[in-house]
Amino acid sequence: MRDVAEVTPEEIISFWYPDGLEDAPRDDVLAFWRSRMHGGMDEAIIRDYADVAEAAAAGHYDHWADDAWGRLALILVLDQFPRSLWRDTPKAYGQDIKATSLALEGLKNGHYEALPYIFHRQFYVICISHCEGPDHLERMDLCVQMNKDFAKIARPGEDEAVANGTAQAERVRGIIERFGRHPHRNPIYGRVSTPDELTYIETGDFPHVRKED
Repeated sequence: MRDVAEVTPEEIISFWYPDGLEDAPRDDVLAFWRSRMHGGMDEAIIRDYADVAEAAAAGHYDHWADDAWGRLALILVLDQFPRSLWRDTPKAYGQDIKATSLALEGLKNGHYEALPYIFHRQFYVICISHCEGPDHLERMDLCVQMNKDFAKIARPGEDEAVANGTAQAERVRGIIERFGRHPHRNPIYGRVSTPDELTYIETGDFPHVRKED
């Protein structure tokens, strides 16, 4: 068994982002998003990174946040990896507060702007949108604006990605404005759902599981 202290931010970034993604054709970029957003990385994360996610939760990689790439790697391990490792359990969301705090800090200290491509910065947006809390609606307004601002760094052919990301953030914002939380988590947390939330839950039409057109 390897020593988790030997894991580096570079390893996490290489694991998460395919080589050449910045120059990949549209279909390859879409495949990247499909796999990352719909459980395509579950098997590899469960097999290779369960100990890393636990170590990150315990604070062993907090020093990664000293630079932009390390911060992104830590956000991925805290926000994305638990959703694969502990899907449909409360532990899947256990590091949301810490991950979101790291993302919000990265917006202020320049680490976010140091990331060159939309597919890097988007995981800040996803992380910030995940975390429930009293300021959730305010953070969703921020996420909508962040997506719109991607137009400033978009490469040729990325207009669709900017529009789709903005629409997704606006949809999540509407859910938070309506309910104040993610109702699909209610059964997982054992929370009592309101009648309106029950109606929403019964549709199964949640942002994170939306079917492609």
